[in-house]
Amino acid sequence: MRKEFRIPELGEPISHYTHAVQFGDLVFVSGIVARGEHGELIGGDDPAAQTRQIFRNMERVLKAIGASFADVLKVTVFLTDVNDREKINPIRQEYFGAARPASTLVQIGRLALPGARVEIEFVVGLPQK
Repeated sequence: MRKEFRIPELGEPISHYTHAVQFGDLVFVSGIVARGEHGELIGGDDPAAQTRQIFRNMERVLKAIGASFADVLKVTVFLTDVNDREKINPIRQEYFGAARPASTLVQIGRLALPGARVEIEFVVGLPQK
């Protein structure tokens, strides 16, 4: 019943975890930062540019598990500055469209990837086949 996913385009995890774990019809996706394939930070110090890369990475995960943004049930956003919410929301709306997942926003001191200002984790309900 449990299946692990590793997404090569997300680069090697920086610790002992996998990119996503499926259990039944649910997929729990580890926090995603604005990393490129080789572990480099994408987007510099710009939270909007980082968020755009995160959503590109989210798209890769969704494709790998056979889902879309419409299937995302819950999102947790971690920001190093809660005031960046206004900068990232337009990107979020662009990708989710009419879908509105449950959501939590948390301000934190720092993230594991140096320079990262945004991290997003999410839970997906797999579509019925």
